[in-house]
Amino acid sequence: MSKLPSLNLSLLKSGFNLPKNVAVGPLATRPEKVLQFGEGNFLRAFVDWMIDEANERAGFNGSVVAVQPIAQGLAGKINEQDGLYTLIARGVEAGKVVENRRVISSISRALNPYDEWAALVELVRSADLRFVISNTTEAGIAYVEEPHTPGVCPNSFPAKVANLLYERFQAVKGDAAKGLVFIPCELIERNGSKLKEYVLKHAAAWQLGAEFTAWIESANAFLNTLVDRIVPGYPRAEAEALVGELGYQDNLIDTGEVFHLWVIEGPAKYADEFPLAKAGLNVIWTDDQTPYRTRKVRVLNGAHTSSVLASYLGGLDTVGEMMGDPVFGKFIRRAVFDEIVPALPMEEAAKKAFAEAVMERFQNPFIRHELLSISLNSVSKWKVRVLPSLLDTVRNTGKLPAALAFSLAALISFYKGTATAEGNLQGLRDGAAYPIRDDADILEFFKTRWASLASDPAALAKETLSQTAFWGQDLNTVPGLTEAVAGGIAAIQTKGARAAVEALLA
Repeated sequence: MSKLPSLNLSLLKSGFNLPKNVAVGPLATRPEKVLQFGEGNFLRAFVDWMIDEANERAGFNGSVVAVQPIAQGLAGKINEQDGLYTLIARGVEAGKVVENRRVISSISRALNPYDEWAALVELVRSADLRFVISNTTEAGIAYVEEPHTPGVCPNSFPAKVANLLYERFQAVKGDAAKGLVFIPCELIERNGSKLKEYVLKHAAAWQLGAEFTAWIESANAFLNTLVDRIVPGYPRAEAEALVGELGYQDNLIDTGEVFHLWVIEGPAKYADEFPLAKAGLNVIWTDDQTPYRTRKVRVLNGAHTSSVLASYLGGLDTVGEMMGDPVFGKFIRRAVFDEIVPALPMEEAAKKAFAEAVMERFQNPFIRHELLSISLNSVSKWKVRVLPSLLDTVRNTGKLPAALAFSLAALISFYKGTATAEGNLQGLRDGAAYPIRDDADILEFFKTRWASLASDPAALAKETLSQTAFWGQDLNTVPGLTEAVAGGIAAIQTKGARAAVEALLA
């Protein structure tokens, strides 16, 4: 494998014969229109792939400069390959397994701002630059006090943006026509609005002047977004075999599912400037992303959270196993189609189509999604993802949704554990330990309540449902819920999760 040529521009322009199933993005030099904070797997499999498609099919004619958000990153590796990498998108569509391979050419270069701040400032002052993309993790959009340091890279992402915007403001002399469009991809609600809030806070703290603040407000756009694509990233277990098939060495191979969705809340004029939808991509420009966020949280995320804990206790380890299991596969479809979808305030055909797409995505044979990884912080997830569907069902029909109520019993049962030497909590499944991961106060609650109330499921259910700090309200006031949860806990403890679910479905 060491004798294979490395992927770079010289290789592709030399007439190298790529496999017939590998497409290549346009290789011409293009203006650097996009600054991207984040160079990891997700952005390269999502945004940079979309821009590559828009360059080829919609005349965008722009390239991306990727900036690593922290001092350690991939900038060096990206530059070694001239920004090129292979994206393998694979999954299930209309019941058929599909796979697409493409060399992505939208990245012109990558920067390490801690070593190359001056180069980043030069880019931000450029007339070509128009869009700023980011994925600095959910913790990246946060306000952290730090001084204004012209010529030196700040630590936090909002501080970097405030610093760079001030550089551009000075370079364009406050020209209102030369602001930037920020399209963050961080998985927090109102991500663009939050970023703008913290940038303005830095500008005020640094006393950069009323004119600069007014320019941020009027000349720049901070758009709220919702992103959706599962990206496993570098395929470590199969990398050697894939490189052999490709015929070249690629240290940045990326993998993702075929499904993709980007909902951007902003004026339609930006859809023309950033023509992703015109390239045939599943990009929705809207004046209100709320319905799309609600749909994703309740259907996709809610399907996970309402089913994975019972499935794990029932002996399964991955989402794929759960979907193929005759008991738990039926349980998740009942939860989604009989209880979550009917409670969703959206047009009937659209929400059912989305739910069917979610079921296909969960059956993707190329993605091994561990149930234990989804179990992290299940209490807060259940409150946000499942509880609204349960409450809406009770409110709309006067009936308790049985599968969603059982999912809370499964959560409580999953959190039955003992403390480890490190102070964490671990449960037991068939005699083997598994980690229970959540906030310390939540773990302490379940440790003590299970120790004192294990023989009294009714009291355990009542005590858990009364925790307003967990659920935002006393769930004992929901008609029938306490009794249903207590019955579910008792069934899981006496018969096991699989038999309990079988009884529920019967």
